[in-house]
Amino acid sequence: MLSRVASCVYWMARYLERAEDVARFVEVNLQLTLDLAGSVHEQWEPLVFTTGDQEEFRSRYGTATQGSVVHFLTYDTTNPNSILSCLRYARENARAIREIIPTPVFEELNKFYWFVRDSGGQQPTEASYELFQQIKRRAQLIVGIEDATMSRGEAWHFAQLGRYLERADKTSRILDVKYYILLPAVQDVGTTLDVVQWSALLKSTGALEMYRKRWGRIASEHVVDFLVLDGDFPRAMRYCLIQAEQSLARVAGGPIGSYRNAAQRRLGQLRAELDFAQVEEIIDRGLHEFIDHFQTRLNGVGGAVHDAFFAVQPLEAVNHFAGRGA
Repeated sequence: MLSRVASCVYWMARYLERAEDVARFVEVNLQLTLDLAGSVHEQWEPLVFTTGDQEEFRSRYGTATQGSVVHFLTYDTTNPNSILSCLRYARENARAIREIIPTPVFEELNKFYWFVRDSGGQQPTEASYELFQQIKRRAQLIVGIEDATMSRGEAWHFAQLGRYLERADKTSRILDVKYYILLPAVQDVGTTLDVVQWSALLKSTGALEMYRKRWGRIASEHVVDFLVLDGDFPRAMRYCLIQAEQSLARVAGGPIGSYRNAAQRRLGQLRAELDFAQVEEIIDRGLHEFIDHFQTRLNGVGGAVHDAFFAVQPLEAVNHFAGRGA
């Protein structure tokens, strides 16, 4: 597969997943605002911190309010991580590979982009909660069409690789919103407010029902265990790495456990860290510090994927790479 095609498939999936996940962590704050109206101080700036765009936001918007943050993360086309920007990039990548992906995937993605664009200008009210529900459903519809209509070839696995790397990153960021910022007071841990916030976080990741089947009562250590270390739940960080590793092995051309490039080595090392991690160790170390380390390592995996598959390499380097065995 041409590196250009592989890159477009990979980034189409990543941007679509990013749009859905940004909707998820905006939704969790909207839900908390509705559930806890008047009882706690609203916190919107932390959401901008989770995307790493706080300096740009402050220079243009100043004080973080519900309206400014929702607009910045949803409609602002100068913010490359806004939902509308992500959908535009996903659509542009999909347009470049229309002969590779099923026609309904592009059609639904195109309609999705126009749906969000035409909804712009809404004030963040209770109706906004339904908007983000719609964004999640439309993203999941496209993933479902891909799943039902694409052959499990290289294009499929590049899409899976992009989707699961992005999902692992965003699940970690959603966790960071709650633990590091939304509940800064130690004395609030274990209170009713704490339980409500953890429940909202689980609901925003679509994990509340599966969590209750696994653990029952809401407890912070069990939530961290479920969203970080679970190997069966599809939005858990460890599950995402397992799936990404399998797809990376398929496109690299070798069995899982054989490492043909730096991307496979880095991803395998990071997955192994989670395989042997214990939730008590994560909490003792500090969840925010653990997530920060995880995101740095995950960014390294993304960079290595780019170098191995998308970057144009000198002929000598390509020949050297091709000659290396498992």
